[in-house]
Amino acid sequence: MRPDLFEAPDYYQLDDLFSDEHLLVRDAARQWVKRDVSPIIEEYAQKAEFPKQILKGLAEIGAFGPYIPEEYGGAGLDQISYGLIMQEIERGDSGVRSTASVQSSLVMYPIFTYGTEEQRKKYLPKLATGELMGCFGLTEPDHGSNPGGMVTNFKDKGDHFLLNGAKLWISNSPFADIAVVWAKNEEGRIHGLLVERGMEGFSTPETHNKWSLRASATGELIFDNVKIPKENILPGKSGLGAPLGCLDSARYGIAWGAIGAAMDCYDTALRYAKERVQFGKPIAATQLQQKKLAEMITEITKAQLLAFRLGQLKNEGKATTAQISMAKRNNVEMAITIAREARQVLGGMGITGEYSIMRHMMNLESVLTYEGTHDIHLLITGADITGHQAFK
Repeated sequence: MRPDLFEAPDYYQLDDLFSDEHLLVRDAARQWVKRDVSPIIEEYAQKAEFPKQILKGLAEIGAFGPYIPEEYGGAGLDQISYGLIMQEIERGDSGVRSTASVQSSLVMYPIFTYGTEEQRKKYLPKLATGELMGCFGLTEPDHGSNPGGMVTNFKDKGDHFLLNGAKLWISNSPFADIAVVWAKNEEGRIHGLLVERGMEGFSTPETHNKWSLRASATGELIFDNVKIPKENILPGKSGLGAPLGCLDSARYGIAWGAIGAAMDCYDTALRYAKERVQFGKPIAATQLQQKKLAEMITEITKAQLLAFRLGQLKNEGKATTAQISMAKRNNVEMAITIAREARQVLGGMGITGEYSIMRHMMNLESVLTYEGTHDIHLLITGADITGHQAFK
């Protein structure tokens, strides 16, 4: 593994816009990635295994529920701090960021926002430290972009609920201690249920043979007549808007995270172009390579400004679902385009595990699809600006 020489690009001096706390939080995450993720991530990606030993470090840098109040174990940080942490973690690896995103936005967020005070006190402090790990069950084998069509359901059996169904493409599921599961009641209304490992009839088979997010644990959630205590329902909100509210938070984190992956690819390509000599001069001195690199830094800078403004809106409680969709779609497309261009700068070396680019490229193929596909986010923007929904 090559040493992590990453230097973050800041072409428009965004550091001047961040508070001292923002910079401290970001730099702590950056140093942790350099020390604990970069030296091992290629090995774990090659063997398709999640490095569970990093969970403690993720908790220590505040990656689990950074915006959750301190009274529940969170760091009590703002949304820009959350975004910067996601940026730095994804600079290391998208799969590692996925683990943190799920824990924060898809497990801790719904418990904090939709749960009871008893549920908050029971689960959130342990989720913040990584003592408990969670996952989020919405997507089903036959219902991805149309989650409202889900068939997973629960029935009221008097003193408990009986849950049946299955969820697919679930990050963290193979090792999760708790699952936030979305299912329909007998009236067809969607509710969130807290399903704990060890409940009879609940299993989490792992998904294998992935070409993407290889250092992330992905699996299924299977419910075969699982008895759910009635106190495990999230009472604060029901309907499809409840899980979609969680996805807004996760998509916001992705908009920042994708910048990290792009920054890493750009920094790698820039350094390589300066060192690689062909025809008697560094390839960085050629017009075509300068075009690639100039376009990369331009797109990264635009994405940074988009994410920063969105973070301000999130802090003010003004960010809309459509604004978040635009940032997620734009920034992930930007990142995957930069990964592909950076791979070309490195030529044949770009496909090897000696550099991070090909791993980022493969990971971003998943990021382009999950938390709302590239096309679905386009239609969300289209519906917002025209007033006409094109989904049906």
